[in-house]
Amino acid sequence: MNWIKKRKLPTIEAINYDSHPCLTPNSLWNVLHNTFNNALNCQVDLNILNEVEHKPSQRWSSFSKEEFKSAISKCSNALAPGPDKLTWRHLKFIIKHDPCLTNIINIADSCINLGYWPKHFKISSTIIIPKPNKTSYDQLKAFCPIVLLNTLDKLIEKVVADRLQFMVVRNDFTHLSQLGGLKFKSTTDAGIILTHIVWSGWAKVKSTSSLAFNISQFFPSLNHKLLVLILEKAGLDPRVTIFFANYLVKRSTSYMWNSFSSPMYDVNVGVGQGSALSPILSSLYLSPFLYILENRLKNLKIPISILSFVDDGLIIAQNKSFDVSNSHLFCRYIVLSKLLDSFGLVIEHLKTEIFHFSRS
Repeated sequence: MNWIKKRKLPTIEAINYDSHPCLTPNSLWNVLHNTFNNALNCQVDLNILNEVEHKPSQRWSSFSKEEFKSAISKCSNALAPGPDKLTWRHLKFIIKHDPCLTNIINIADSCINLGYWPKHFKISSTIIIPKPNKTSYDQLKAFCPIVLLNTLDKLIEKVVADRLQFMVVRNDFTHLSQLGGLKFKSTTDAGIILTHIVWSGWAKVKSTSSLAFNISQFFPSLNHKLLVLILEKAGLDPRVTIFFANYLVKRSTSYMWNSFSSPMYDVNVGVGQGSALSPILSSLYLSPFLYILENRLKNLKIPISILSFVDDGLIIAQNKSFDVSNSHLFCRYIVLSKLLDSFGLVIEHLKTEIFHFSRS
């Protein structure tokens, strides 16, 4: 069975890596794996979380039929299946039968209660997709890896993700500046907030300056040990943190480039884009970072205003002088960069830009 709605990659001579072209399939697979897993040996400071408040523990209840029916109703039948080749159309038909749905719920509840994620669900396909409007496609940074999971796995993950978001928001763990990876928040909200900040500054006869930054290879760089500790800090049921400690490890994937596929590779870092859990887990990974950044800048008496949209961030300063704003932004950028190192993350400095908003 062919991958649904295949998207052919642009014709290029070869992918270049370290100034050398990938001329064989094996060299391409190794370069793909090394590039998208280059954060495996990055060091993190687990003690950094001592600066974050530990939220009260919340009990995790058994899943309901309504949660599964709601999750699957939002899934398009046109979405590509994973390694099991099971389509959403087929799975929707299956769960119409109450005994089948009950069995699926029992599997999900058992996974949480036992702290175990089956090996079958840890196998994925990673599709390499070109980013739009790039001038050249001979570098891997012009491509994006999208993970295709087994369909039953995706359904359970969707239900877990919905429950997880509800619990961390209720526990007030996510930072107010986070506008991506969470429900009911979007780029539109980010634009509205920035516009409000600019106009409020003008009302005070101040100009607004903002520094935009991007975290390099964000999703593949999330450290699993640190992520599990963050979930504990968020006040999740101990059964859930034990489950995620197992869910994140011993995963494997096969890379797919057009009609070619690689052997299986071990994946022991990051969360795959394409997983329903990826947005909420990545948001939770950044929540303590934002709280710690805010506190450290306050201690330095540096005015702080920040917006975060998953791996993109915006540091904002307001002053009557652009020179003063630039110095504030520079200080914040240094503190931010060093703090990201503690989380095993790195800013892609070439993408950093400064924007000034002046009424004159």
